[in-house]
Amino acid sequence: MRSSFRARMAAVVAGAALLLSACGNPLQGGAEGGAEGEIVIGSSDVGESLLLAQIYAGALRNAGSENVTVRPPVGGREVVVQALRDRSLSLVPDYSGNLLRYFDPDSEATTPEEVYAELRQTLPDGFRVLEQAPAQDTDVLVIRQELADTGISTISDLAPHCDDLVFGGPGQWADRWKVKIKELYGCEFREIRVTDTGGPVTVEALRSGEVQVADLFSTSATIESNGFVPLVDDKNMFPAQNIVPLVARGTLSEREERALNDLSAVLTTEKLTELNVEFSTEKRNPLDIAEEFLRENGLT
Repeated sequence: MRSSFRARMAAVVAGAALLLSACGNPLQGGAEGGAEGEIVIGSSDVGESLLLAQIYAGALRNAGSENVTVRPPVGGREVVVQALRDRSLSLVPDYSGNLLRYFDPDSEATTPEEVYAELRQTLPDGFRVLEQAPAQDTDVLVIRQELADTGISTISDLAPHCDDLVFGGPGQWADRWKVKIKELYGCEFREIRVTDTGGPVTVEALRSGEVQVADLFSTSATIESNGFVPLVDDKNMFPAQNIVPLVARGTLSEREERALNDLSAVLTTEKLTELNVEFSTEKRNPLDIAEEFLRENGLT
C-alpha cells in the first residue's frame, strides 16, 4: 500500500516539477474538485510552497488521514484563494504578511504577533488560518562579506553608506520600499537596479559586484552557499512572513488541525532553510525530504 502510494505521489511530483520548470500556471480558475472526504492540498508555483505542501500531506497521513492529495502548483495567490473559496482545494501553505496584505492592503502590522492577530480578524468568511510556525521566509537585505567586515550587520548600520551603494531587487521593490526605507532608516541608495525576485540574476549581480546590496528571501539556500551576509531589519521594515496553513473552513477535522499545528510548532526558519537546500540545491525528492523531516521531529 505504501509503495503504491509513493508511486502515485512520485508521478504528481514529477508533473509538478515540469510545471515549475516551465513557470506555467496549470489552473486558471481553481483545481478540479476532489472526491468527497478528500483533503486536497495546493501550493503556489514556488518550490518552497510545493515542499511545504508535501510535508503537510505527510503530517496528515501520519495522523490517520487516508485520502490526502497534493495538487501540482496552482499559480498565484488569486488563483489559490479562489480554489479555496470554491472548495476545490482544502488548504495551502502561505505566508502571514503577504496573506494579510492581500486581504488588507492598508495594514501596517509588521511583527509576527501583530500580523497574525490582524490576519485572523481580516480573513473573509469561509477561510481560517491554523497556528503559524516560528519559521519565516521574508525579504532580507544581503551584502557581501567584505562590506559586512566594515562593521555593517543591520540596516541601521548600512544607512549612512546607502548613497554610495547600488541596490538590486525585483521590479516592484522601489514602489514598495524606496520611501519606507528612507523614512525608517534614512537610507537612499545611489541607484536601484531591477534584477529579479530573489533569483539567479540578483545573486549574480551581488556576486559580481554589479550591486552591493540585494533583496533575497531569508530561507534562500543561495545566501549561505555564496557567503552573503543577511542584515538585521532592526526597525521591522519588512512585515513578518511566518509560514501558516490557510484552510477552507470546515474541510479539516479537529484531529487534522492538531496534526498541522504540531507540525507548525517545530518548523523553524533554520529548519526551513535546510529543507530548501535539500530541495533546490541537492535536488532531493520532496517526498523523501518530507518523510525524513516528520520522522526526525517526532511527527510519525
